Amino acid sequence: MIEVAKRLQNVEEYYFSKKLREVRLLKSQGKPIINLGIGSPDMDPPEAVLNALVETFEDDAAHKYQSYQGIPELREAIANFYKTHFDVNLSAQTEVLPLMGSKEGILHISMAFLNPGDEVLIPNPGYPTYKSVTNLVGAVPVFYDLTQESNWCPDFVALEKRGVENVKIMWVNYPHMPTGENGSVKLYEELIRFGKRYNILIVNDNPYSFILNRFPRSILKYKGAKDVCLELNSLSKTFNMAGWRVGMLLGRHDYINAVLRVKSNMDSGMFLGIQKGAIEALKSSDMWFKSLNSVYEKRRKIVWQIADALKCTYNKGASGLFVWAKLPEHIEAEDYIDLILKEKSVFITPGTIFGSNGEGYIRFSLCAPVAELEEALARLK
Repeated sequence: MIEVAKRLQNVEEYYFSKKLREVRLLKSQGKPIINLGIGSPDMDPPEAVLNALVETFEDDAAHKYQSYQGIPELREAIANFYKTHFDVNLSAQTEVLPLMGSKEGILHISMAFLNPGDEVLIPNPGYPTYKSVTNLVGAVPVFYDLTQESNWCPDFVALEKRGVENVKIMWVNYPHMPTGENGSVKLYEELIRFGKRYNILIVNDNPYSFILNRFPRSILKYKGAKDVCLELNSLSKTFNMAGWRVGMLLGRHDYINAVLRVKSNMDSGMFLGIQKGAIEALKSSDMWFKSLNSVYEKRRKIVWQIADALKCTYNKGASGLFVWAKLPEHIEAEDYIDLILKEKSVFITPGTIFGSNGEGYIRFSLCAPVAELEEALARLK
């Protein structure tokens, strides 16, 4: 057998890739599995998005290679969206880069800025891809603690005591996944000062801003942010377009250009119909967000009841697509969810996949219809 690359020694298959195989196997055996584990929106995108995709098939250019930077109309739509919803001014020409998914953007950014041995600050708990991509490019993951006691925010004093001289990138993610904690103005201003003080690129991963969140924010709104910050965003959650793979990177033009140098060597542009659909999504009225959140509010109330049935505690003020719940003392998350999957045929995500600070927590997804949530509640009561 040919030996695999050394970079894979510290990288495992993504948890959900493995776990969903197990769930599919159980389903094939006739188990009535209810999946409350993964945050894949189950509702349709706006109708105008689907219409725009279909209409593109009549365009002679639809099946040709597209621009590595996305068509100008898409970049304009992204810039207008950021101005309308975040009060952030962006040049569509130089400060906006459409991506084929924001997850892919994590790799593009890491390849553009990290050398082997550079340190990367990664939240614990946090999105597992930050760690795996850091390992893939040969950089060094350095985990910073987020705890319930600190409202899931970084302890900058502790970071400075530890030493950050070798840190090149700090990943932040507010509204935070998995906890749902929102980023405050104070937090963003502290992050910008921290990045400037130590010459660290702060990357805010921001796909959950419009899900059950009264105050959507972008780190780029605050003074000096473009000097040291980039922001990732996505249409996956906000517009139910996870499978379309439309993300975006926003920030200073020279940072964007560095990422483009990587991206342009890794893909050949996004299908025109997807870009046209993305433009229509970004034009959606406030009624779209209200309608979307009204569905999630109903679902979340049932999930709270499920958490109560399991004697968990949780924060009703959290945002995003999930409910992060603390288990009763002395219950280990992974063993507990495996027991529930086996005995009740309900899949819930253990907090441990997001880092050691996720021990003692579980995460429920809101991406299931009310009928399935009510059935899960009946099984778990």
